[in-house]
Amino acid sequence: MPGCFKKTLFALASLISFVSFILIVVAMGTPKWMTGKILCKTGADLVNATDPELVKFIGDIYYGLFRGGKIRQCGLGGRRSKFTIFPHMVKKLNTGLHVMIIIFLCVAIFFSLVSFGFCILNAIKVPYRAINGPAGACLWNFLAGGFVVLAVTSFMAAVKLHHLTERIANFRENVFRFIILEECFEDCFWICVASATAHAVNLLLIAISEIHFPKIKTKTEEVNVTAEDIMY
Repeated sequence: MPGCFKKTLFALASLISFVSFILIVVAMGTPKWMTGKILCKTGADLVNATDPELVKFIGDIYYGLFRGGKIRQCGLGGRRSKFTIFPHMVKKLNTGLHVMIIIFLCVAIFFSLVSFGFCILNAIKVPYRAINGPAGACLWNFLAGGFVVLAVTSFMAAVKLHHLTERIANFRENVFRFIILEECFEDCFWICVASATAHAVNLLLIAISEIHFPKIKTKTEEVNVTAEDIMY
């Protein structure tokens, strides 16, 4: 049986793995990965809008991995619309990269659950096989955190290198053209970053659990037996 200190660390690691699993699921299902301000360039150019008048042509956009929405401001008031990435819009995006982000997160979910199971196993007993012990727990946490990092990095590449926000903003816009004034990574993006950080914390906890602290030995008084003690 593992010691009390080791049990506590692995119980905490299992809790962190489960929380990471919940965080990734929530992040994938929420359409708040990115928000931004979009300018209706065509409308502003038609009326030669100056700086004070540009406010009437600036709208908002938000989106996640599967859906989102925007407010179009083209001089006649705001018009709200919602959209889904699949199945139509994904054809206009970098399909391979977008699908890879989702796959990376799905794999991370799987490894988070495996990590949770292995940490529970190590909290209950000392496994006979090394792969089932702390080494295995480290491996699954490393893989889970690594795939989350890959997903986050890929999403940043899609936004910054492949102009994801601009492509989404101009989807099915035949008359007006929108340009991006500002972009901001939102809560769901940072939730994934927190998930990767959680697995890094787990690696630290598992490493601490393998530290062998010196045991404090108390000196026992030597018993001197004399001849008089034997007589009595």
